[in-house]
Amino acid sequence: MADSTASLLVVSAHAGDFVWRAGGAIAAAAMRGERATVVCLSYGERGESASQWLAGKSLDEIKAIRREEAEAAASALGADIEFLDLGDYPLRESDEAVAQLVDVYRRTQPTVVLTHTLVDPYNGDHPAAARMALQARVLAQAIGVANADGSFPTREQIIGAPPVFFFEPHQSEQCDFKPDVLLDITDAFPRKRAAMECLPAQKHMWSYYTDLAVRRGVQVKRNAGPNLGLPHETMGEAYVRYYPEVTGELR
Repeated sequence: MADSTASLLVVSAHAGDFVWRAGGAIAAAAMRGERATVVCLSYGERGESASQWLAGKSLDEIKAIRREEAEAAASALGADIEFLDLGDYPLRESDEAVAQLVDVYRRTQPTVVLTHTLVDPYNGDHPAAARMALQARVLAQAIGVANADGSFPTREQIIGAPPVFFFEPHQSEQCDFKPDVLLDITDAFPRKRAAMECLPAQKHMWSYYTDLAVRRGVQVKRNAGPNLGLPHETMGEAYVRYYPEVTGELR
């Protein structure tokens, strides 16, 4: 993601997931002048909006609140955002949903994709989002697979083979999450924190993900080698790469 065509796509099950789990990566990409796009498959209106339900809000009101919060968070990170409104708890996989994602891939032409892990015993919406993101990535490469409107893609619309990274779930150990990529988000963390504070319905997550960034920052320093001079305040995010890296040099 080093040139003007770099494009980051984040497939998020709910309206807040992208902030907690990938806000640093999104902000860092935006700060480098790259395009960052978040697609929220749902608003998290049923499963992640308890305070609004308890306050007597209607379903439509809750969706509007979550949308406004997510838009503010994306703006704080420097990303574009869109919503497919597929519903949550459960987020149901369907051919129609995958077709919509295929259109997103072809429109944004991602060079990197971030999404959920394929294992999460606490929230089935997350693996469902990951499975659809992976399926859409493959289909978006095929010129014989139609767009959602029934038209066939041009040569320019089909995508390449962007690497996919799974971001860290809320309970890593139970999700078999063993990171093989540690991302330094120190410079980007103020934006991530600002984005977190755009989500008051989940205020209890602010300190959790700040503390997690500190812990991952320690691991960034520990694995970066002893002579890089990383500051004590290093902040990090953890990822798992799904497809092999292709390289002409081992380093």
